[in-house]
Amino acid sequence: MSAIAVKEVKERVIADNDVVAESVREKLKNKKVFFVNLMASPGAGKTTTLVRTIKALQPEFKVGVMEADVDSKVDAETVAETGAKVIQLHTGGSCHMDADMTERGLDSLGLEDVDVVFLENVGNLVCPAEFDVGAAKKVMILSVPEGHDKPLKYPLMFTVSDCLLINKMDTAPVFDFDMDKLKEYVGNLNPNMPIIPVSSLKGDGFDQWIDWLKSEIKAWKELA
Repeated sequence: MSAIAVKEVKERVIADNDVVAESVREKLKNKKVFFVNLMASPGAGKTTTLVRTIKALQPEFKVGVMEADVDSKVDAETVAETGAKVIQLHTGGSCHMDADMTERGLDSLGLEDVDVVFLENVGNLVCPAEFDVGAAKKVMILSVPEGHDKPLKYPLMFTVSDCLLINKMDTAPVFDFDMDKLKEYVGNLNPNMPIIPVSSLKGDGFDQWIDWLKSEIKAWKELA
């Protein structure tokens, strides 16, 4: 019997995606647009965090947002109330955005009148971590109700992210959430990543988050 050829399709797909992601990054650098890939589980508070973040940035920056969902436009309508430039992206059932989808989204959004663009990725802790979309920074949100053990279950997401927001800190008294354990688990995967506890509902911790974000924007623009 002849040997059966085996081809690692996923590796090829990710390699092809990385090429497009670098092209996206270069395009954004030329346009001097800072791009953030915001990732989290469903219900972690991505949209609420994004709305408060946009309002904090707007006095200084013009903000654009790409809302990625399998269906609906609920989040895009919520974000649009901030006055930010918003486009809704439907992934057609895909559990993540890839670089090609992101590039087409950016083209539709338009980069002429924005300084900072956020992608609110599909709610998922697995697939979005695997696909580079060309962002300058990857930010992950983990909510207190999800538990402090998530780095053990989804290590790649915590490894590739540049900043970790611990959201819904106002609910901490009613959940068994161990911040020290979380920091230990994250430290084993990504020791230099900042961990910022916040409450997107009440605004606690947002000064630290916005300071980090503005610092990263400034540093990136100096190199762009």
